[in-house]
Amino acid sequence: MKRLTRFALRHVPCLVICLLSFGGLCAAQEVDVPSGRGNGSLVAPTGWTELIAPVQQRIDLKLYGFYIGELKAPSTQFDATFRAAKFLSITPSYLYYSVPADGLNELANRSRGFTHTYKEQQFRIDGTVMFSIHKFEISERNMYVRRFLPTYIYAGRFLPAKEINRYRNRIAVAYPLVVKGHIWKPFASYEAFYDQGSGWSKNRVWTGVTVPIEKHVSFQPSYMWEGTNGIKDLRYLMFGLIFRTPSSK
Repeated sequence: MKRLTRFALRHVPCLVICLLSFGGLCAAQEVDVPSGRGNGSLVAPTGWTELIAPVQQRIDLKLYGFYIGELKAPSTQFDATFRAAKFLSITPSYLYYSVPADGLNELANRSRGFTHTYKEQQFRIDGTVMFSIHKFEISERNMYVRRFLPTYIYAGRFLPAKEINRYRNRIAVAYPLVVKGHIWKPFASYEAFYDQGSGWSKNRVWTGVTVPIEKHVSFQPSYMWEGTNGIKDLRYLMFGLIFRTPSSK
């Protein structure tokens, strides 16, 4: 945690300046770790909640909680989204997640490759450019991630703690539909991940729909396919609840 704090204090101002020209919505998750074997795929039912708290006209605070049931893997993420301009938002965020040894072995297709829970912290900052063509809402997000990898043992090999960089690029499109006087918003996105030392290591395809339930509550069922080098493909069946508090202004 001390390494994460030192890194944030040293690099946040520079990162914000660099990302102003990029295009920030984040969704907690992240399951990587094993590298090797992992053939086949795994269906992973996932529940999540998001709390959005507007604090000023241009600033939203967001708290996420995820649980990937098949892997028994929880994660928590905190965001602060700043709308820098009409078409640009900047979002620094922090993610913590853990995966127990049984979940890691399932991903790696090994019976006892891992013996301890894996825990990772990430500091992230992204910029998202958003625009519309007719009714289609299009966005491009560019994210820089500093990953704080713990010490762990895999298949008898000792892997020391280290810090590495990750770059993520996501293109998304949504289209609002009026259903019985309410706005339903189907969406689809593609995201690619580039890891320091590994190259392009992961791809995601995500589709779903956001449905309003009450004035400040929405429901989001979705499906995500995720392919990562060295582990099984993951097929997430995701069900989320989004709560938005009334504006404080």
